[in-house]
Formats: sequence, structure tokens, C-alpha cells
Amino acid sequence: CCLLLTLALFVPCHAASRKCDLHGLWRNELGSNMTVLAVNTAGTFSGSYHTAVAATNKQILVSPLQGAQQHPGAKRHPTFGFTVQWQFSDSTTAFVGQCFVDHRGKETLETMWLLREEVLSHKDTWKATRVGTSIFTRIK
Repeated sequence: CCLLLTLALFVPCHAASRKCDLHGLWRNELGSNMTVLAVNTAGTFSGSYHTAVAATNKQILVSPLQGAQQHPGAKRHPTFGFTVQWQFSDSTTAFVGQCFVDHRGKETLETMWLLREEVLSHKDTWKATRVGTSIFTRIK
């Protein structure tokens, strides 16, 4: 009985104090998958992104990402940013966000993104940028 009570009291407290870790496999609400490799001591990281959605008829390919985390290892809910260089279209997406851990220890990445696609002339700039949000949850 005392053991169960101790575990019940310890787990929520331990989960709430856990730091968020960007390293791993993530999926967003649209089914896109992202892999973030280890974050180095300077806060930089790389990985790959496989989008589930695209405004193209071309085959969707896994695309590289490069990013940086603010104050790696020092904050419980770090901010970060990364870019994805799409391998199947003439566009780039920049993501910024923050990593959160809830009271159960579940990690989420709350992000906002800007996607810029190539247009043929300056007069088409007005339609070249899209903006949106994505929430990623840890797969592994």
C-alpha cells in the first residue's frame, strides 16, 4: 500500500520536472514525420522531414532539416528553430517553436512555420509565402 502511494506521488512530480528533449522521432497532426538527431552542446541539430502533405504532383521525398535550440540542456521548455530544404519542390520552410512536457511526461513541439516557394517574378511575391502551425508529438 505504501509503495503504491509513494509511486503515485513520485511519478507526476518526476514527469513535471523532466526536461524536454528534441532528439527523436516526431509526428504532427497531419501525419508528417520528423527525425531530429542529437542536439550538440552548441544547440545545433540536423535531421530529416517526411511530409504527408504537399501542393505538388511530384513524388514526396524525405528532406533534410537543420536547426538550433536555445540554451540546450539548461531549460525545461526550450525554444528552437529549423529549416527544411524540400527535395521535391522549389521551396523552403522555416519552423520556430517550443518544446513542452506535460504533467504526465508527454512531450510536444508547438511550432509555427513559414513556407516560401519560388515564383517567376517579383509581382508574384504576394502568393509565395504560406504560414501555419503544427503540433508534433513524440513517436519514439
